[in-house]
Parts: sequence; C-alpha cells; structure tokens
Amino acid sequence: MGEIVGVGLISHAPTIMMDEATRLELNDGKEISLVPGLVRLREEVLGPLDADTMVIIDSHWMSTVEHILSAHARRSGRMTSSELPRGMSGVPYDYEGDPELARLAAHLGDELGTPTHATDDEYLPVYYATVNLVHYLHDDERVVSISVVQTGEPDDFLTMGEAIGEAVRRLDRRVVVLASGGMSHTFWPLSQIAKHEASDPVHIFTPEARAADEERLEWMKAGDHRRIVETMGEYAEYEPEGRFGHYLMMLGSVGGAACTAKGVLYSDYENATGTGQVHVWFDRPAEGWTG
Repeated sequence: MGEIVGVGLISHAPTIMMDEATRLELNDGKEISLVPGLVRLREEVLGPLDADTMVIIDSHWMSTVEHILSAHARRSGRMTSSELPRGMSGVPYDYEGDPELARLAAHLGDELGTPTHATDDEYLPVYYATVNLVHYLHDDERVVSISVVQTGEPDDFLTMGEAIGEAVRRLDRRVVVLASGGMSHTFWPLSQIAKHEASDPVHIFTPEARAADEERLEWMKAGDHRRIVETMGEYAEYEPEGRFGHYLMMLGSVGGAACTAKGVLYSDYENATGTGQVHVWFDRPAEGWTG
C-alpha cells in the first residue's frame, strides 16, 4: 500500500528563476529567502524522503470544466513563459511521468463526483508553476501535474485531493504532494510595480491581505487546517492564488479539514509584486495525517 510521505505549500514566484544579480537588484541587495528555502527543501526534506512520485498542483494551469492530470510517460523540452519571458526563457525540463497514478486518480475523482480527466496529449502545455519547482526540487522522481479548476469551489478541490490520496494508497508509491502557488494574490498596477518588487512584506498589496495571510500561516504552523477550510469565504476577499485550490487539493490528499500536520516554514513570508509568497512544509505525523 502506498503513502503520502510529505506535503508542502511551495512558492513558484518568477523571481526565483532570475539570475542572482537580478534578484539582488530587485531586493535592495539581499537574496530573497525563497531561493535558499528551495535548496534546503531539496537537501533536508525531499532527499531523505526518497519519494517515487511528485504530484505538483499547478496553480497556473487553469482548467474550466474538469480537473486535469498529466498522464504522460515522460515530458521533456524547454519552457518559455508567455507571462514573463525575460525571467523564464528556454528553461529545460526532463522527467518521467506516472501515468498509472494519474489515471487512477482521475477515475477516482469521477467516482467521488468531481469531473476529472487524465491526458497524455503530447501537445499539452507545461506551465512554470510546475517547471520552476522541477528546476529546484526534482531529482529522479516521477512527476504528475494537476490543473486548478477556475470554476472550482473548496469542496471540489478537497474532493480531488481525496481522490489523489486514495489513488496513492491503492498503489505501491511513496508520494509527495506539492501545492505550487502563493497566498493572497493581487498585483500592484503596472505603473507602481517597480516600487514594490522587494521581498519585504510591507509591499503586500494591502495590510489586510498581509494580515489574512499571516493569520493562516499561524494556523498552518499549529496544524489547524480546519479553521482555514472553514474561513475560505472570508479569505476569498483577498483573492488567494487559484482560489487556494492548490492548498485545498494538497490538504484533501491527507485528510482534508481533519488533517493535524503542523507546518514548518522554509522561507520568510515574502512579497512578490503585491502577492504573498512562502514555503511551508508538512511532515507526515507519527500518528498519521489526521491524528
């Protein structure tokens, strides 16, 4: 029987893919903490876990009428971001997929009542919310990417996460689930962005958005995921990235609101042009994900 051995809320902010000199220039001469945080995650967490498969919930892959999972045997090529080619141009990627896991999770998603589709179409785009994490965190694990449904509501995301968790249990896999995305997600207007590129959270779009993010980070550190789920209606006011579907699917894979895993920050809580960014890792508790 397989198991999910760890999960994380991981930032894919474009700044992490810029060269060091540019990062320092944008951040008042200091390194953004997201980059060394990713290095630590690979060395201190993912290396020792020795997972077979990474499931990356990609908050830049926006679908509309169903959850979609990549079911390719292998994906390789180069990715240039249509959003920011200046920072993400010709980024190479090459990794084995996990079609069996993808197709079983899609089947179980449908069974649980949330529309789901697995595809191995060779022309399916790859998005930087996947490629940026692969760049820093991947070794030899298989990789499955999952879309975030832009019409989804919290229950849809939690149900899809449940399907992922059940698929893992039915297969002989050690899996990590990475929720690739940010927290509050409102950008400064173009004419003001240059004044707000430093990582200091004073640049988060509003003090209220920052407070909402920081409150939820405290709940994550305490393992109080139920409170996050129960206040999603309030949090929606601050436009969390992808409706926070990446976090909710991650959470659904390890027990949903009943999950009691405590989060450990592998970066500071930082700004990226108005949005809240952070790396939070959740180890599997000895007593299990739901205590």
